[in-house]
Order: sequence, then C-alpha cells, then structure tokens
Amino acid sequence: MTVPNPSGPRPGRARLRRDDQQWIFDYLVMKTGLTYHWWSDEPRSLPPSVRSHAMISKHMGRRAQATEAAARQAHDRGDRSSALELYFAAARAYMRAQHPIFEVNAEKRFLYDGLRRCYEMVRRLAPYRIERGEVDWEGQVVAGWLHLCPDAGRAPLLFYVPGCDNTCEAFPDPGGNGAHARGMHVFSFDGPGLGQSNLRGIRLTADNFERAAGAALDVLAGHPEVDPGRIVAYGAGAGSFWAVRLAATDHRLRAVATKSSYADKRHLADDDSPRYKQLFAFLTQAATEDELDEVLAGMTLDGLMARIRCPTLMVTGEYDHRDPVEEVFRLFDQLACPAALWLFADQFHKVRFAGGTKLFEVMLDWLVERLGGVAMPERNEVLYIEPEAEGLAGPGVSRKRRWYEPDAGAGAGPGIAEG
Repeated sequence: MTVPNPSGPRPGRARLRRDDQQWIFDYLVMKTGLTYHWWSDEPRSLPPSVRSHAMISKHMGRRAQATEAAARQAHDRGDRSSALELYFAAARAYMRAQHPIFEVNAEKRFLYDGLRRCYEMVRRLAPYRIERGEVDWEGQVVAGWLHLCPDAGRAPLLFYVPGCDNTCEAFPDPGGNGAHARGMHVFSFDGPGLGQSNLRGIRLTADNFERAAGAALDVLAGHPEVDPGRIVAYGAGAGSFWAVRLAATDHRLRAVATKSSYADKRHLADDDSPRYKQLFAFLTQAATEDELDEVLAGMTLDGLMARIRCPTLMVTGEYDHRDPVEEVFRLFDQLACPAALWLFADQFHKVRFAGGTKLFEVMLDWLVERLGGVAMPERNEVLYIEPEAEGLAGPGVSRKRRWYEPDAGAGAGPGIAEG
C-alpha cells in the first residue's frame, strides 16, 4: 500500500501553495455553509452535514437524489409544474455536487450523469423547445442548450456565458425565463473548462474560450429562428471576462452586459477563496503551479478593451476581492465604444439592489434598450450605487467614481439617457 505524499500532486491537478490553507478553508465551509462569497451576507447553501470541502460532493449528491425522487413522484401523479421545478432544482444540485471534484473520476461521472438525467426531464417538461447545440471546434466538440422563445419566430438571441462555478444547464430557469419575457432566445454555453467540456478533456487556456464561443456563434447565426443581426451577450463572474473577450474578438455582438471578474486573474487566485486557484488548476489541466500562474497571467483584458465596438455594460462591487476598483476603472477607461460602469458601494462580488429589485432583470432591460436603439449618454459614465438604491432611478445613485467625490450629474436624473 502506497501512503499519499502530502506535498505531492493532488488528484487531477497540480499541488498548490494555497493547499496549505485547506484547514482554515474547511473551517469556513463548515461554519458558513459556503465555499466562497463569505463577505456578501449570502445564506448557507450547503447541507448542515457538510463539515469540510471534501464532504460537499457526497452530501450535495444525496440532496440531489432526494430532490430527484420528489420530482419523479410529482411527475408520476401528473403534476407537471412541480415536476419541472423539482427536476430543475435536482439538476442544479447535481451540478453543485460534481463541481468540487477536481478530477474526472467515477464519482464526478456519476453526479454528472444525474445532472444530465434530470435536465433531460427538464427539457421534456419545459413550456418551450430546448435544443442541444453541438459545435465542431478545432477538432473537438463544445456544446450548449438553445432555449427557443415560444411563438417568437426569428428573434434576437441572448448568448449566455456561465461563470466558472456553473454549467450550461444552470441557466435559464424554464419556469421563469426573463429573456423569453423580453422576446429573446437564449443560448447557454459550456465553453472550454466548463461542464461537459471537462468530461471531454477540453482544457481552458488563456485565449481559447472566445474562439470556441465564436464557433458557437457561427452555428447559431445560421439557425432559422435566430436573427443574426441582433445577438447580445451576458456573462457573470468568470463568464464576464470571457464575454468581454468575445465582444473584443467577434464584432457580431450588438451589445454585451457583464458583472465582475475583469481584473488580473491572479487577484481571484490569490486574494479570494482557495477554491478558485484549485478549480483553475483543474480547468486548465496545468501540470505545475508555475504553469498555472503563466496561464492566469495570460488571462487579461489589457489590449482588448479598445477593440470592442458594441455598447458595453460593466458591473462590479466596490470591494470585490477579485476586482480591485482602480484596476476596473483603468480597464473601463480603455473602452472606445459607448459604455457604462455600475459600481455598487460597500458590496463585494455578489452585488444587488435594495428592495428586491433583481439586478439581472435590470441588466436584461439594458440589453433590450440597446437592441431597440435607445441612445446612451455621450460620455461613458460610472454610476455609484449606494446600498439603499432600489434601481438606477431615484435616491442613492450618483454619477461619480469614489464615495468622497461630488455627484457629477447633480440636477440630472441618474440612469440611461432616453433616445
């Protein structure tokens, strides 16, 4: 029997210096029920039985199995609405269960099979058609799900780029599709390093995500129900970074709206939860930490921002560990296209409006305005959004960058100019 070497490689990824922080990482997982975003007042999302990071896959997997069983019962008794809701919840639980496994092993495949099994039931029960998109790209196959807006015909497309913690099955929710409510089809994409790409061994590099996304756009632009002249993109978390790079390299996008993760990726790897560097070691399949650091150093928006032609929305928290605000300002100022930056005061990565206003819905409205030709202010603006603000209009929103500056737009209502 071989005794594991504590300083040797970990299964599926390189040994990292941050692995030495595992003890405090496990303690935070146990105490908060979260693996990251500890500063954002997020509610506990892991089962109380989880007392270390290693326990997540098993205990989230059991939660997924229980939810799947409840979905099956609802389906058997003819309650399609409840069955759809429960199968979607089970699919997301399986997704979260497989995510902390940083190697493609039997347990990860078991959990991913559960994700696909439940999502197939979501497809059957959804109130609209969901098509699988398989895209040949550089000798490999990347994929995603196309959610067709019912009775929309040839309509705009929202190209959704998931963050590094999600797969293409996580969005949109078929029971409440905000993009469909605005007349848009949705394509949710598993690019390199995400979801099924992991199972297929497609590694993430510094610049291959946007190439794969461009290949997906080639296919989508030829779909009979997609208007190729009205494609917009949305990304959150690491998906923001990839969506911005896509906008810089593929000028078919009419607009792009993103939230966080613009800065040097070494902030994410070294200043945020240890989970992220461990995850990126797996996604990139780096053989050593030095190789991983080299890949992360190449994940940059410098030199690309000025190449974006379409209207661009950036959103970030004032104290997001992965997005030092002065670095975000520097990148924003490189944009030569019409652009806006919404800066949420005193917030971290998980930013939100007060009063229940959903940020994603406001960002969707911004994209719809761009598709409709609504004019933007002549000068690119930063909106400083105080914690009490319930939207872009009303108190708590100023045109400024820093808390101690005067409102540059005093006397004029904040928000997007009308065309």
